[in-house]
Amino acid sequence: MTTPPDTRTCALVIVGGAGAVGAMLAKSARAEGDSVTVVDPAAAPVPGVDSVCGDVTDPDPQVRALLAEADAVILAVPEAVAVAAVRVVDGAMKPGAVLVETLSVKSEIHRVLRDRASTRPAVGINPLFAPGLGTAGRPVAAVIHHDSPAVGRFLGAVTGWGARVVAMSADEHDRTAAATQALTHAAILAFGLALGDLGIDADTLVDAATPPHTTLLALLGRVATGQAEVYHDIQAGNPQAAAARAALAAALRRLSEAVEHGGPREFGDVMAAARAPLGDHLDRYRTLCADLFTGPLAPERRSGGGTP
Repeated sequence: MTTPPDTRTCALVIVGGAGAVGAMLAKSARAEGDSVTVVDPAAAPVPGVDSVCGDVTDPDPQVRALLAEADAVILAVPEAVAVAAVRVVDGAMKPGAVLVETLSVKSEIHRVLRDRASTRPAVGINPLFAPGLGTAGRPVAAVIHHDSPAVGRFLGAVTGWGARVVAMSADEHDRTAAATQALTHAAILAFGLALGDLGIDADTLVDAATPPHTTLLALLGRVATGQAEVYHDIQAGNPQAAAARAALAAALRRLSEAVEHGGPREFGDVMAAARAPLGDHLDRYRTLCADLFTGPLAPERRSGGGTP
């Protein structure tokens, strides 16, 4: 789905706007001329954006007035808060205004919105990248809970921020996120745990690292220094994540079986099965890997010595 950009401005209330995702959305919307107000118990200032200290699950008159005037209310909060807030926020918002959630798991909030705000235009977005990377050209998953022209306009605004909107159902979102996030993070962290068990000195690893190993070290350095709450939520909150981790463990057993009880032909079969999910994109990713190895990961481009 390609969502055309929408250049009209609107009044946004971002609940939880002092957090990383909320602040990114506030900055993006403000840059396009929208009126943005952040409601957050922390009341941490977001540059260029009005901020109000408040609890959206028990709003005071000031917060209720903001919700009533908003063209869109974005819940950039944890799932427990979002679920608790749905009925209250829906009751305070004007007819036709859009309720937006930013949860990393969509199945449960989809059911909650159907049950507690059945007539409210609502959409879920999930920026599939760390907020610090910015929105330009990056994918934002979009799950339409209750469609309306206003929902289309909001997604058009997201496109106008430079993001690439990827539309899917709630169940499809969670299955896809289990592969692109839960499986990916589990593989990277498991790689780090295995390195620890092997007990090789870090300097030796860096000096002797092959280009693929350097790439994995870079991924490990990023993921393992992220926010534990975020990465735990991706693993624990997604009902499809356990199956992804089980598939990872089963794949390693399959690889070991081919090594211990097979030969080059059996191992080649494993390699063929491993690359099959790339489909028609195989050559693209082969080229991307070569570009990484001869570009950012080339020895002369790296500081600190060592061979990638």
